Amino acid sequence: MDEAALRQLLESVRDGRTGTDEALADLRDFGIRRVGDVAFDAHRPLRRGIAEAIFAERKSDGQLCDAVAAAILAGGDVLVTRLAPERLHVLRAHHPDAAIEHAPLARTAQIRQNPWVDKGRGEVLVMCAGTADVPVAEEAAVTAEFLGNRVIRGFDVGVAGLHRLLPHLDALRRATVAIVVAGMEGALPSVVAGLAPCPVIAVPTSVGYGASFGGIAALLAMLNSCAGGVTVVNIDNGYGAGVAAALMNRKREDNAEHG
Repeated sequence: MDEAALRQLLESVRDGRTGTDEALADLRDFGIRRVGDVAFDAHRPLRRGIAEAIFAERKSDGQLCDAVAAAILAGGDVLVTRLAPERLHVLRAHHPDAAIEHAPLARTAQIRQNPWVDKGRGEVLVMCAGTADVPVAEEAAVTAEFLGNRVIRGFDVGVAGLHRLLPHLDALRRATVAIVVAGMEGALPSVVAGLAPCPVIAVPTSVGYGASFGGIAALLAMLNSCAGGVTVVNIDNGYGAGVAAALMNRKREDNAEHG
């Protein structure tokens, strides 16, 4: 339930089209939709303006399908993250009527039940250092797009060939938020933040040899960035970066109305 749905329900009660008991039943559990063991938080769009996503990894097939069913029941758009490609057929078999949009690189699946609306003040730029970082960068990009943002991509622009960054400088200057994804030594976010007039969200990846410690080296480098304005999310957390960028970029119509 988002603000528009709540407003519609209240107006329906006011106009006598919906009874108070019926409305109370819809509001009693604050929008929780239960299917099997899953309690889907359908109230989150009203609180935060962002729907709950479904993390597929480590869920059983039954739990995954129940979560998607609950999200569909909530009436909003559905985003599934960390979906292994071989599990796509499970979703399609259990939800044959749903138009599932699969992004194999991002390891995501979407079911859109509402028209896409541009909710951003500007563009979100997603950059990554190397092609090995693309899956995490794509997860960030798909998440930001799903949440109503215009996204520009600039991939394979790492510091090993820094001149590759130059063609993207105009996009960087235009962007409202930049997401910068890197493994190995994790240097790219510092370079970008030294050039960018916007906030930079750094995403360390687990890409690298032994002393990278599964992304910890990149994480520490990003936390110790000498460039101001860099914020850091967890290792391989493209989804978290996409959500953060969406919140930073979001139009605040309530502020606009009140000057």
